[in-house]
Amino acid sequence: MIQCTTLPCMKDDQITLRLPADLARLLRTRAKAFGAPASQLVREALQAYLAEQSDSAGTAWDRVAPMVGSVTLDRTAIKRDPIAAQIRAHNWRK
Repeated sequence: MIQCTTLPCMKDDQITLRLPADLARLLRTRAKAFGAPASQLVREALQAYLAEQSDSAGTAWDRVAPMVGSVTLDRTAIKRDPIAAQIRAHNWRK
């Protein structure tokens, strides 16, 4: 449950949104199963989504680090594969 942690507690903002009928029905079903208001489930889901998005943003290095590495290019690969040839031409030290 989201609670105000700052003092004094600021007034909540209210928004209106439209949901497809299937999603609204699923929300009501889950809210009933949890015994909580649908608005609480929406707040918690939105908070979790936004927290995940801000965590995954990271620095530029964090985003490209999994793609950094080296490629072994033998002569036959360079002759066979135009992309391998392009990589070699671009990155080869002279």
